[in-house]
Amino acid sequence: MRENDKRIKLVVQRRIVLFSVLIFVAKTGAYFLTNSVGILTDALESTVNVMTGFISLYSISFALKPRDIDHPFGHGKIESISASIEGILIVLAGLVIIFEAVKRLFNPRELEQLDVGILIVALAGLLNYILGYFSIKTGEKHNSIALVAGGKHLQSDTYSTIGLVVGLGFLWLTKEAWLDSVIAMLFGSIIIYTGYKILKETTSNLMDEADFNLLKDISKILWENRNENWIDVSNLKLLKYGDRYHIDCDLTLPWYMNIADAHKEGDSVTQKISEHYPYPIDFTIHTDACNSELCRNCSISNCEFRSHSFENETVWTIENTIKQAVS
Repeated sequence: MRENDKRIKLVVQRRIVLFSVLIFVAKTGAYFLTNSVGILTDALESTVNVMTGFISLYSISFALKPRDIDHPFGHGKIESISASIEGILIVLAGLVIIFEAVKRLFNPRELEQLDVGILIVALAGLLNYILGYFSIKTGEKHNSIALVAGGKHLQSDTYSTIGLVVGLGFLWLTKEAWLDSVIAMLFGSIIIYTGYKILKETTSNLMDEADFNLLKDISKILWENRNENWIDVSNLKLLKYGDRYHIDCDLTLPWYMNIADAHKEGDSVTQKISEHYPYPIDFTIHTDACNSELCRNCSISNCEFRSHSFENETVWTIENTIKQAVS
């Protein structure tokens, strides 16, 4: 299944790159046909699509390399790096578009065959949406940040294209040349905002920002599948490298449990979480010995060393599981 996942990711990204090149050629032709700076905004963004498509293709190929001595956590971080590059390029494209729009505002040019250009842009936008949907669904299924980021960019390109087509249609009807620059500035701003959102998301991943939704899910799984020997789970942490997750936690067990049994309990924790997630997960579980402070919340019925009677269990919410262990 893992080899099949690798093949699917690469095949999907190759198709996206191929269609991105075709869309770029079509939009560039539409710009030279119409001389519209509004259509230039779409053509420039397609340039970014092509560049980032090749970058994503390389990053996915590199991320799928097996772990080695120099990269013990794998090569998956490169997907976040490539997505960040994509965000930067999108922002730069938006700035160039606004610059060209302002320049054209003071030096307008005659527009030609705008109806044909609008049709080309509309068809290219529809194809972008289909490619984006396919990329996001594949990325979510096979846990690829690069495919998801690329798909979101393609779909945001479609949304801006819809507005662009409406604006160009209005321009075609009114023949007001200044509207071309206004449309370009508006959608240049939208493109910059899209790049900013991608950068924000990928930077969070590069900085190993906590994924609280996933941590909450893991806390719930542990609570619903706990046994009485799992007295407490704390210091829960999670890192994501490409399609692989690394999870650390402290598991508090009865202090009198031998090493072999403690190891089995750790394996049980690993198994319960792995059953709910199809992608690869590496676990580091540190076992702690219980102490008298935990007796009131410990439900072990036959403990001979209890200092206090059992009062109530502490539910393992995300707030409890990410806290530091009681020593």
